[in-house]
Amino acid sequence: MAGEPQTDCLFCKIAAGEVPADVLRETETTVAFRDINPQAPTHVLVIPKAHYRDAAALAAAEPALTADILREAGEVAAEEKVVGTGYRIVFNTGSGAGQTVFHAHAHVLGGRGLNWPPG
Repeated sequence: MAGEPQTDCLFCKIAAGEVPADVLRETETTVAFRDINPQAPTHVLVIPKAHYRDAAALAAAEPALTADILREAGEVAAEEKVVGTGYRIVFNTGSGAGQTVFHAHAHVLGGRGLNWPPG
């Protein structure tokens, strides 16, 4: 069921503390941790603790939780000191867009020039 932890989901396991991660922030509804394959000097993932397959499913089911993720992304950017130089928040939705873990998550990227358009 949407929103319920999935036993085969890496990010559900990280949210539950069953798999180690370099956690920077945690709230009642979200967890923020460093990406293990960073694409920029700052590359942090912000995930909901509830399981939704992708950003579209999350936004349709829980707009307030989607806002929590965006708020936390801003807090991560402030703590990582990339607000002044700029940062990007990216949601990859679907394998064709580069989503490899099918648990909604935002990438917070910064610390270097981020050309547009990406990829």
